[in-house]
Amino acid sequence: MANYFYKGRASDGKTVKGTIEANSRNEVVKTLRRQDIFPIDITHENEKSKEISFAFGKAKVSVKDLSIMCRQFHTIIAAGISVVECIDILKRQTENRTLTEALQTVYEEVQTGVTLSESFKKFPKIFPELLVNMVEAGEATGQLDQIMDRMADNYEKEYKINTKLKGALVYPKILISVSSLVVAVLLIVVLPGFVTMFEGFGVELPFATRALLGAGAFIKKYWWFIVIVLGVIYILMQKSLSTAEGRLKYDDLKLRLPVFGKVNKQVATTRFARSLATMLNSGITIIEAMEMVSRVIGNHSVSKHIQDSMDKIKRGEGISGPLEETKLFPPMLISMIQIGEETGSLNNLLDTTANFYDDEIDYAIEGMIALINPMILLMMALVVGGIVMAVALPMFDMYNHLTF
Repeated sequence: MANYFYKGRASDGKTVKGTIEANSRNEVVKTLRRQDIFPIDITHENEKSKEISFAFGKAKVSVKDLSIMCRQFHTIIAAGISVVECIDILKRQTENRTLTEALQTVYEEVQTGVTLSESFKKFPKIFPELLVNMVEAGEATGQLDQIMDRMADNYEKEYKINTKLKGALVYPKILISVSSLVVAVLLIVVLPGFVTMFEGFGVELPFATRALLGAGAFIKKYWWFIVIVLGVIYILMQKSLSTAEGRLKYDDLKLRLPVFGKVNKQVATTRFARSLATMLNSGITIIEAMEMVSRVIGNHSVSKHIQDSMDKIKRGEGISGPLEETKLFPPMLISMIQIGEETGSLNNLLDTTANFYDDEIDYAIEGMIALINPMILLMMALVVGGIVMAVALPMFDMYNHLTF
C-alpha cells in the first residue's frame, strides 16, 4: 500500500485535502465517494520523483510518436470504445517509455473524473498546447474522434517536413565534418613533416607557410583552450536563445537568411495554414484560432507578426488585410484567405494552400541543396588548396636552391 494525497470537494461545497493509504487510485476514489467527497486531484507520494524522471534519461516524445498516438486514438474511439479503455490500450502498446508513463498517469486521472484535456495539460513537454486545446474542443463538441484524426494528419505532415529538413542537412554536415578533419590532419601532421625537410635544405619558408604552421602548432598545443572557448560560446548562445528577445532575433534571422530563409518562410506558411484550418474545422472561433496559432507556429518572429495583426482582426477587419500588412506571408496565401473569407470556404482553401506549400517545400529544399553543396565544396577546395600551395611554394624554392 502507498500514501495518496488528495484534494476534493465535500457535499457542502468546501474544498478538503488529506492523505489516504490505498493500493491504487481507484481505491482512493471509492473511499472518497463513500465519504461524499468528489475527488479533484489525487497524487501518489512518489509522483514528484516520477515527473523528474520524465526530464532526465528518457527518450523525448517526437512528432512521429504523437502522430501514431492520435491515429490509434481515433481508430479506437471510432470503434465505440470509451476514452478510459482507449487510453488503457494505448499505454500498453506505446513503444516510447516516456509517453507510456504519461498515459499511465492520464489513465488514472481520467478514471477519477478528470477530463482528458486537463490531464494532458499536466505534461506540457509531452502533449503540445495545440493538441491539448484541440482535445478540449473535441470534448466540448463531442467530436473527439474527428479531432484526433485531424491531429494525426497534422502531425504526420509535420513529421514529413521535419524529416525533409533534417535529411537535406545530412550531406552538408558530413561534408563539413570530413573536410574539417582533413584540414586538421594537414595542419597538425602533414605540414610539420614537410617543414622539417625544408629546413634541412636551408629553404626559407614563405609567410603563408609559416602562418599555417603556427596555426597547426597552436591547435596541437592549445586544443583544450579551443574546446573551452567553443563550449563557452555554445553556452552563451543557448542562454541568449532562452530569453524572449534572443529567440526573437534568432528566429527573425532564420527568415532573412539568403538560402535558408525561403525554406523557413514556406515551412511557417504551411504550419500556419494547416494549423488554422484544423482549428477552424473543429469549431474554434477565428479569434481563438489565430491566438492559438501564434503560440504554436514554432517561430517567435512569425508569432509576433501574427500577434501584431490581432488588434485589427478583433475589430472585424478580417484576417487577409492585417496579415498582408505583416509582409511575411506569400501573396498566394493572402489571396486564398481573402477568397475564403468572401465565399465562406476558408477552411477548405487553407487546407488546399497547405498542401500546395508542402510540395513547394520539396522544391525549395532541392534548390537549397543545389546551392549549399557546391558552396561548401568550393570553400573546402579553397582551404585545402591554400594548404597545398603553402607546401608547394617552399618546394619550388628548394628546387631552385638545388638547381643552382
